[in-house]
Amino acid sequence: QVHVVASGGGSVQAGGSLRLSCTGSVYGSAYRDCKYVMSWYRQTPGKARDLVATIDSDGHTTYADSVKGRFTVSQGSDKNTVHLIMNNLKAEDTAKYSCHFLCGGYWEYGQETQVTVSS
Repeated sequence: QVHVVASGGGSVQAGGSLRLSCTGSVYGSAYRDCKYVMSWYRQTPGKARDLVATIDSDGHTTYADSVKGRFTVSQGSDKNTVHLIMNNLKAEDTAKYSCHFLCGGYWEYGQETQVTVSS
């Protein structure tokens, strides 16, 4: 089984920066060394959830075209902690963000956090 704890978010003016973090935990010795994928999604009212960025336990990353060059996903000193650094934020980045932790066939979404960018 897995568990993920999310933190960060808030409000900022356009051009500003925010950081979101998620820490994933894996329970059960069989999956202690599993390879994980941490993904960040965002959703606005009435729209589908969009994939923003991903990182795996080896540090490989992917980004949506809309955030390339502005957002960076990285591992913390604890490899199971992942940060999403959001720079040069735009009003269209306003959304509820959530992380998704997948490991050993188990997955969990972290708590949603609101990011609001005012223009």
